[in-house]
Amino acid sequence: MAANARLWSLLLSCFFFLGSCSLAPTNLQVQQAGDLPKRQVKRIAVMGVSSVPDAEKKITAKEIGAGFNRALYLALAEFQDWQVVSEREIEEARPALPAASDERERAKKLGELAHADAVLFGRVLYFRERVGGDQGVTTPASVSFVLELLDVRRGDIIWKSRFEETQRALSENLFAIANFAERGARWLKAEELAQDGIKKAVRELHRTLFPNSPGATKP
Repeated sequence: MAANARLWSLLLSCFFFLGSCSLAPTNLQVQQAGDLPKRQVKRIAVMGVSSVPDAEKKITAKEIGAGFNRALYLALAEFQDWQVVSEREIEEARPALPAASDERERAKKLGELAHADAVLFGRVLYFRERVGGDQGVTTPASVSFVLELLDVRRGDIIWKSRFEETQRALSENLFAIANFAERGARWLKAEELAQDGIKKAVRELHRTLFPNSPGATKP
């Protein structure tokens, strides 16, 4: 109750001094091929996310990567317009991937083996867990990652997103009030911050690929 009262107090202050706080600064940057909607991407394979350990070495790179991959599959499953290659099919194809090659070569080969139109893969640039709890922290969670979508037939990157955020207190950034309220007016764990970023990225990808879909998310 006390947390809700503080939130409403901040909301009222925001409206009084700024008139409107509905527009939060973006923490997601997106680049795409000009002809992306014409590429007919229907079947997507997830190669996975390579990772680094938590900055404080509290979580291993393997654990972080597994968490990102789970979040990716869940976010993709929200939409029915595309078909997502199952994790079982991906694991069956992995032994045939070239060991010594760059990510794009591996992604293209995986897409061919899985009969996918495109392959989604990425890397975690930074991952730091919060120090503290839901209601107060000494150090907030901080996450940065990149996701890329490769056209299997042409072998080029047709979409790329970069998410980067260190959660800030509402008192430091009143323009983020909508985001703060949506997250339950609390400090997030790094995994939760990453999941939020992945959802935003996947929703943006869906909106771009299927602009006329009833479920398309407005920017």
